[in-house]
Amino acid sequence: MSLPPGTRDVLPPEWAWREHLRTRLAAKFTSWGYQGVELPALERHDPQHPQEARAFKLIDTGGEVLTLRSEFTTAALRLVRTRFPGGPFPLRLHYGGRLWLAGQRSELGRLREFTQLGVELIGVSTPQADAELLDLSLKALECVGVRGRLEVGHPGFLDALLDDSGLSNELRAQLHDVFDRKSGPDLSALIRSAGLDAGLERTLSAVNDLYGGPEVLEQARRLPLGVRAAAALGHLERVAALFGREGLLFDLGMSRRYGYYSGFTFRAYADGFPRQILGGGRYDGQQGGLLGAGFAVGLERLTEVAAPHLPAEPEVVLALDAAGAEYARRLGLIAEGLWTSDSVHLARYAAQRGIVRAVTGTHIGNLIDLLEVRA
Repeated sequence: MSLPPGTRDVLPPEWAWREHLRTRLAAKFTSWGYQGVELPALERHDPQHPQEARAFKLIDTGGEVLTLRSEFTTAALRLVRTRFPGGPFPLRLHYGGRLWLAGQRSELGRLREFTQLGVELIGVSTPQADAELLDLSLKALECVGVRGRLEVGHPGFLDALLDDSGLSNELRAQLHDVFDRKSGPDLSALIRSAGLDAGLERTLSAVNDLYGGPEVLEQARRLPLGVRAAAALGHLERVAALFGREGLLFDLGMSRRYGYYSGFTFRAYADGFPRQILGGGRYDGQQGGLLGAGFAVGLERLTEVAAPHLPAEPEVVLALDAAGAEYARRLGLIAEGLWTSDSVHLARYAAQRGIVRAVTGTHIGNLIDLLEVRA
């Protein structure tokens, strides 16, 4: 039986690597005051869900339409509204688990079944809260040996510029898509086809190029900004000042596929790896009126990046008796017990598994020698 496209088996040692990463990240989140929660994989179908068009839909025995969980933020906020309506706020939560999408994106390596771990900081909307999430995101990567770099933006800045321009909803959506793809040629073609005035064309072209260090913020200040765009830029400047401006890359043309992001957003990359491994942002008032922000780590991508830094699996030895098995495990080794007394079969199996030592009692030695002694 073959697997459906976009799914995969996880084999050893990758399984062990993933468990190590899960444990380390959960411990880091907990140490920052984020409490763990588990969210159901089955959800009631919601036509307003941000991933509704790409969610797996199922029909329950009673005829109700259900979906498989396709992203975590909406599920976490549903939990907060029903289980913690009165707080206490700020409420810090962390989660982990599988997600499913009915269709694959065009991105290289996108799976339809994948795993995320993340956090939500709910009930507050301050630069300090946003700076905390930036700091935690890098500390989480560092705890598994990955040095990340952060790109920070504010879709509210782009939203304000487009809203103030008086453009139609359809054209604004097309522009958001082009900005998300960072396609300069497509932006120019769309501007020409829409017949935008020269001033707006210059502003949008400049915003698409606003990527780099702290100097980007100064360049943005020189653009013709309305009240909302200036406020969004001011919030981003305060977050950057709290975190440390020199440690960030700024992308003021950043847009997000999830429509609920209303405030600052960020992505983390690692050297030598082309795809983002972490992403998040602020969604004030977009999910049932709750204030909040968070981020999620893609476990599959993180495993690929972190694999060279992960600890080696303990040596596997063949335990020739119960006492030997107990002794080896006390030493931190992996001990496999006997299932046959056939020394030839045991030697063949050990060669296939790469096992070179055996243990009996409190003695660990060469597997072939101990098998011969036992025989």
